[in-house]
Amino acid sequence: MKAMLRLVMPALIAGALVTACQTVQTTQSGAVGVQRSQLMMVSAQQVEQASSQQYQQMLAQARQKNALNRDPATVQRVRRIVSRLTAQTGVFRPDAPSWAWEVNVFSSNELNAWCMAGGKMAIYTGLIQRLDLTDDEIAAVMGHEIAHALREHAREQVSKSMATGLGVSVAGALLGVGQIGQDLMSQVARVTFELPNSREHEIEADRMGVELAARAGYDPRAAVTLWNKMAGKSAGAPPQWLSTHPSHANRQRDLAEYAARVMPLYQGARR
Repeated sequence: MKAMLRLVMPALIAGALVTACQTVQTTQSGAVGVQRSQLMMVSAQQVEQASSQQYQQMLAQARQKNALNRDPATVQRVRRIVSRLTAQTGVFRPDAPSWAWEVNVFSSNELNAWCMAGGKMAIYTGLIQRLDLTDDEIAAVMGHEIAHALREHAREQVSKSMATGLGVSVAGALLGVGQIGQDLMSQVARVTFELPNSREHEIEADRMGVELAARAGYDPRAAVTLWNKMAGKSAGAPPQWLSTHPSHANRQRDLAEYAARVMPLYQGARR
């Protein structure tokens, strides 16, 4: 019986894994040609709900520390730029312009910005002030972060994390031991704020971000000046093969190439 179980179990686990996975196309390719299929093991609705809960917690914490939207002029500036960007998201996803987009400004010295699943965003004053960002450069930052949400990179990362442990969980359930449980909110927070995005995710967000900026009437070449500034703040960064992110030099070359590709969109938006 045990020998038979050892033979049957891998097939049962594999079958459960296949059933749980689905291959999706989260976005259309746009002018920049991002068109990779993604494997998902959790629904978009589940990830968005967890993200919304996490976002509300972060807003409450920032409010308690008097670190939420302290400068009305900066908040207005950021929201104006983001509004123009989100109006262009339909080129990648027809449903995206109707998302409940939201952006807030956190008073923090960190060089950081992010966009959670479903369109909940933040940018930190340290990024704006320490790098003396122009409107075009803020558009480059937020276009990049919005692209992560459009591509559902957080959902993809959570799915990969689940896949790593699902075999053990399924095996335990089939044998009558253990429980299958996922703290999705914790997982979403981990992939959003702790784990770096993969090189693949960063490249996709870079390319889609310059297209969003161009279509919104912001100079896509600002993505290159932005990363030049970032390079100046991260001297001694590891070489590309030791990092999950592209090296600054490679990133700048790729951004310059794709910024040139979408320049006609920018020029059309400026007319």
